[in-house]
Amino acid sequence: MTQIFEVVEVREFPYFVTIDIDDVSVVGEVIYVNNRKVYVLVDHNRKRIWTYNGQNSPFKLQVYGGILAGMFRKQLKLFYRVYTLNMYSTEDPEFKEVMEQSVKPGRAQSIGKEDFSKAVIDGTVGEIIIHNPRLTKAIEVINSYAQPEDLKRIFLIVTGNIYSEEETPEAILKEEQYSTNLVKMGRLNNGFTFFNDRNYSTRIIVKNRIIQGIELYAHSNENIPSLRIKSPIIHEDKISNKGDMNKLMAAFQIPDSLPDVESDKEEEEESSNVEKKNGEENKT
Repeated sequence: MTQIFEVVEVREFPYFVTIDIDDVSVVGEVIYVNNRKVYVLVDHNRKRIWTYNGQNSPFKLQVYGGILAGMFRKQLKLFYRVYTLNMYSTEDPEFKEVMEQSVKPGRAQSIGKEDFSKAVIDGTVGEIIIHNPRLTKAIEVINSYAQPEDLKRIFLIVTGNIYSEEETPEAILKEEQYSTNLVKMGRLNNGFTFFNDRNYSTRIIVKNRIIQGIELYAHSNENIPSLRIKSPIIHEDKISNKGDMNKLMAAFQIPDSLPDVESDKEEEEESSNVEKKNGEENKT
């Protein structure tokens, strides 16, 4: 038995609430047809609270959904655990099992304006920690999530570094086989980064209240040209090699005297004339 709550944005404080969805028989009747909405599912059979973000849902609603899932967990006396349904593909057995759950009333109550206070909002938002996770573990967590359908990952940002995907041939003689690997492009500078003015779908992976990384997707059926980032990237080879400090200091020194360019030019012309004259005398 599962309860479904839709996350809804409102204009006044607390700016988001839930609406109880009870006019369907199974979960899939809601999830499969609404890709612009965000839902919180309370699975009473397995004591799980699922968050689900539609593929085209606003990022703001996704954040609200995560906060509301935590509030549902406190409402149910912390006996439930919060999971994200988006980590599974639509063909995954786990996803299909949730879609087949029957929708019935339960003891979870829809969250409205009266359930909020300013202290609750500040404390809940503060639970999301923004700092650098361990790189290898973060990439492992990100790659464990199913890729969104009809989208292709173009960039991945982890710990301030930006990565792109590169296909590497593994076998060609018998049959063509390729593996997709992440290639580090460099470290992002502080400030805004522009990605060729393209409309990207952004996915932020959060685990244990820590942001693991940010993915930028484009539609896979688009004819994507060579991508260019319209802001500086600090390339790894530029900062990892030691330089000669004496050469750097010498580059800023003003020389005591500058070469006489005109004098050098006159000497070259005079030398050329002498050689020309000697050549004519030898012919004679």
